[in-house]
Amino acid sequence: MIKSLKFVIIKQQIHPSNNQLLQEFKLSKVPTQGTISNILAKRQQYESMDSTELTSKRQRSVKHPELDNVLANWVLQCQACRVALSGDSIKEKARQFARQLELGERTPEFSNGWLAKFNIRHGFKAQKSYGESGSADLDAIDINMPTIKEKLQSYSLQDIYNMDETGLFYRMAPDRTIARRQIEGSKKDKTRLTFVFAANVDGSHKMEPLIIGHSQRPRAFNRKSGEQLGFYYRSNAKAWMTGLIFREWLQKMDQQMQDTNRKVLLLLDNAPSHVVRDLPLTNVQVFLFPANTTSKIQPMDARIIATFKRRYRRFQLQDAIDRDEQQKVDIYKVDQLIAMKWAKAAWNDISSKTIINCFKHTGLFERETQKNEVGSEEQDIENELKDAINQLPISRPMSVYELINPEEEQQVAHEEISDEDLIKLSSSQDQEEKEDGEVMDENPPMSTKEKLNVLHSCISFLDLSNPNHVIAHKVLRNIQFEIRTIEKKQTTLDRYFCKEY
Repeated sequence: MIKSLKFVIIKQQIHPSNNQLLQEFKLSKVPTQGTISNILAKRQQYESMDSTELTSKRQRSVKHPELDNVLANWVLQCQACRVALSGDSIKEKARQFARQLELGERTPEFSNGWLAKFNIRHGFKAQKSYGESGSADLDAIDINMPTIKEKLQSYSLQDIYNMDETGLFYRMAPDRTIARRQIEGSKKDKTRLTFVFAANVDGSHKMEPLIIGHSQRPRAFNRKSGEQLGFYYRSNAKAWMTGLIFREWLQKMDQQMQDTNRKVLLLLDNAPSHVVRDLPLTNVQVFLFPANTTSKIQPMDARIIATFKRRYRRFQLQDAIDRDEQQKVDIYKVDQLIAMKWAKAAWNDISSKTIINCFKHTGLFERETQKNEVGSEEQDIENELKDAINQLPISRPMSVYELINPEEEQQVAHEEISDEDLIKLSSSQDQEEKEDGEVMDENPPMSTKEKLNVLHSCISFLDLSNPNHVIAHKVLRNIQFEIRTIEKKQTTLDRYFCKEY
């Protein structure tokens, strides 16, 4: 399997000849088209596995995944709170969760062998009492700014990263009255997403954002997975960051740094889900900020997330104005997939200059990066948001600050999670989302011909004596070219498979 996997992935990336790959990986024959398709469909899953998992003959499935997930998240939360755990206490908690999940006769025997497999599966080392070491660790974390700066001096600016999470009510109206009703009802209609952002100090690497939703396949996904739609996407019943999702994210980052032969420092806050203990990291060193300091010295907290939200709300309000002109009933109601596309575009739009300034704003970095003035860019976006709010039919308009910084969006499960919520977080999300709050995009998919006709009409409208129209003309022509290229490739692929089969 691992040889076939390498064969397919490398062929997709550099397109060597079949004979070269057969010889390099000592394969008797080229993988079939079915094998290639199956591997590519699960590419991200395979790439997140280590070599032991990849070479195993068969991937053993967990008999009770919900129990396994809820118990693992509980252990991680206990570790974050420095609660001493014994093997017996884990087994007893497992029995308690099994009763709450109503496993009945399917309840496993919680033997020492079961415990050993559970610990191996999640990378937990043998549990023992921590004695006084927990308080000693807490004392060590209580450090001052000079100590933090000294730690940062050991790394180049491109090798220092910060990660943080934020919530987003992606349909929230800029109207105080409507927004309050939307936020209070968000648990019911599931219009909240959690975003995980990370970037380095010099702005040269913005990592792909992780998005956490309520459902594995919302209706807007049209039965596709988040990965198939081009997103790093995970889900649980509350759309919260959990210890398991965090560890997956961190191991993926570590693998990326291994692949590029880099040793980096990751700055994190002390959230309960940020449990690093027992993780076999080789290329990422984690540094936890002292408690109650992150809002002042964490770059993501300081400005970067607000910068993202300005850009997201610009997309949202522009769309709301369009929908108002079309006399739509609910001008803020968009589906989750559209919101995720806006969010991805908003994150991609943040420049390296903006990232640099946000890191410098914390006071942690006295080394000269480069002087960049981006205040005018952010002010321009704020002015656009003000203008958009004024154009919308709003009875009690929000200020831009209120729109960008609603307090409820910061509640991303950084408080201790109850057993009841742990069970909800670990419940299966395999089925398509059916709640009334999720809507599909009202505009049906357009055919290639329809897209090209719309672009042609727009191009015909332009006055090329106007410099702004010249810029728009170039952009529209590029979009035309992309659509035609994709259509040509798809036609060629269809003809190829017709010949083969």
